[in-house]
Amino acid sequence: MSLLQKLNTNLHRVMAIPAIMLFALFFIYPLTQGIGISLTDSNGMTDPNFVGFQNFIDFFQDDRAKTDLYNTVFFALGSAPLLNIFGLLYALLLDRPYRGKAIVRAIVYLPAVISPLIMGYIWYFILQPQRGFLYHVFEKLNLQAMDGNWLGDSSTALKVIILVNVWQFVGMTMIIYLAGLQSIPHEIYEASRIDGAGYFTTLRYITLPLLYPSIQINVVTNIIGSLSVFEVIIALTEGGPGYSTESLSIYIMRMLYGSFTGYSTAVALILFVMIIVPVLLFLKLTRKHEIEM
Repeated sequence: MSLLQKLNTNLHRVMAIPAIMLFALFFIYPLTQGIGISLTDSNGMTDPNFVGFQNFIDFFQDDRAKTDLYNTVFFALGSAPLLNIFGLLYALLLDRPYRGKAIVRAIVYLPAVISPLIMGYIWYFILQPQRGFLYHVFEKLNLQAMDGNWLGDSSTALKVIILVNVWQFVGMTMIIYLAGLQSIPHEIYEASRIDGAGYFTTLRYITLPLLYPSIQINVVTNIIGSLSVFEVIIALTEGGPGYSTESLSIYIMRMLYGSFTGYSTAVALILFVMIIVPVLLFLKLTRKHEIEM
């Protein structure tokens, strides 16, 4: 190794020090502190006592916690795939040249820039039975039988929340897919047309493989966002009826405000593992499919 190469290597290491320090300060340190607190019976006021893994054991023995765990996983399994499917469909549709597509893109993306809490309250007033905007629409169309208390029914509330979440954030997923589509060289599509490939063949063997970076970004962000869902549920149902739509994020907040600091920290660590494991597995499984252009 030449002297210049050694200097470049040492310079890179020195330049990485600030990033490592920030990572340690804002991630490693809070994580280690959280692990320590999760092993105590801390209530945020009195001196904590070490209880080992009792908080984790209590979580898996709590019926409410198990319901919230199911709700969180159900929401993620519904929201993340739908966001990617409809985001990709929107991107494929809006990537075609036609007049006014910029306006359509803006309309689809606009809900994503609004606070989920505000958007949740808007949909709350739309879906109110007997008085919401949707009720009056059904009334004008003589379709009163289709109106119902969807947010007050435990069998439909979580599904409605998933649809509202997908409607709001599909634009963000669409934008990332659009960026990926526009980075694909047109020469590749021209070559495929010359070879006689149809639209769906080109989509399967050219577009989707070259979209893997965008797919990775969208799937990872949607997994993280779906498993940590909070605002839209608070706005629409506050976790009700009962605890049928309460997520782990809401459960953590309520346990923390209930002075169960150690227990809520343990649940937060469980949620952290629930998020990091599928993300790492997905990245590992898709790494071999990456294609360089």
